[in-house]
Amino acid sequence: MNYILVGGGLVGMGTALALKRLQPDARIQILEKEPRVGQHQSTHNSGVLHAGLYYKPGSLKARLAVDGIRRMVAFCEEHGVKHEICGKLVVATTPEEVARLHTLIERGTQNGLRGLRWLEREAFREIEPHAAGLAAVQVPEEGIVDYHGVCAAMEKTLRAQGVLIATGARVKKSVRGGTSGAGQSWRVETTAGDFTGDFLINCAGLHCDRVAESAGEKREARIVPFRGEYYKLKPSAQSLVRHLIYPVPDPAFPFLGVHFTRMIEGGVEAGPNAVLAYAREGYTKWQIRPGDLFDALSYGGLWAFMKKHRAMAWEEVRRSFSKKLFCQSLQTLVPELTEADLEPGGAGVRAQAMLPDGTLIQDFHLVERAGALHVLNAPSPAATASLAIGEYVAARVVGGAASV
Repeated sequence: MNYILVGGGLVGMGTALALKRLQPDARIQILEKEPRVGQHQSTHNSGVLHAGLYYKPGSLKARLAVDGIRRMVAFCEEHGVKHEICGKLVVATTPEEVARLHTLIERGTQNGLRGLRWLEREAFREIEPHAAGLAAVQVPEEGIVDYHGVCAAMEKTLRAQGVLIATGARVKKSVRGGTSGAGQSWRVETTAGDFTGDFLINCAGLHCDRVAESAGEKREARIVPFRGEYYKLKPSAQSLVRHLIYPVPDPAFPFLGVHFTRMIEGGVEAGPNAVLAYAREGYTKWQIRPGDLFDALSYGGLWAFMKKHRAMAWEEVRRSFSKKLFCQSLQTLVPELTEADLEPGGAGVRAQAMLPDGTLIQDFHLVERAGALHVLNAPSPAATASLAIGEYVAARVVGGAASV
């Protein structure tokens, strides 16, 4: 079997690794539009190993997150990738959040997380002395990792297995109709030439809806890019955070809120917020790609979303332009922090699939067709769960490929 896999990020490479395990003789071609693999969501993220505390029991996210962190830790240990299982605190700062925190610990327990602990104020301050709140849940399985190192290890392993990784290969069009030994074949036209294969797998992240459309799919859900901006704590303030401190997330919104993350290479990040990005790879406020911006603003789903979440969206925009407001949000968790302790950090862009009525697709979302599989929503914790997602996708593909 000859597979064409679009997208050289963690999910794409995780899928290729799983396919090689299931079908060692398969020919796999990975098409990546950037000069190197893993240039966007795979490495523009918080660097956290997520364990599956938040996700609805029984959902694909929940199943793959718990399995995924254990697979990822094992991969890092095998390949010498820097990581640390430091644990995380999720802190409730209001009575309403305390009630939601009880729901989270119930979810985490149902999802199979190990060692979850409910901590009152005195107990959690022994772990994070500068954190404020009424109660917290400790998630001991979570940690931090070098995702650049993970990408490099995946790429090295795949190349050693004979997988072709073509960079600078942006997909322009995918056509199915020729014949091969396995039935109908695909011809994928890219900026690096044409590629042919029996089965098309779309793991294109920020451009997955466009790649699907190029293969004949209707874009019923659309990717809307949300930029998450971070500050860094100056060295003099880094002692305020020992490991990971998170708020209790708003159940009406899929983003986790501003939090503190100690990074694997040193230092502490604080953030992110969530604002509309003006380009699908728009990592700064002023980075605009007219086609991407028009694509978002012409989509009725975005306006429906904004109408539903007007106050929250406006608050995120205000915080994007105000260091003072950003700091105030962070002070909810660590009151001693001041504006003077913050300096500009990095940013990431989340590929969020959105329906025409403004609903955000919160679970992983796959569309299967004869001879093709499209991963059309793979938000956080996709980086952590990439190996588990790859196993899931590869199993579906191998079953589908058998009928091509």
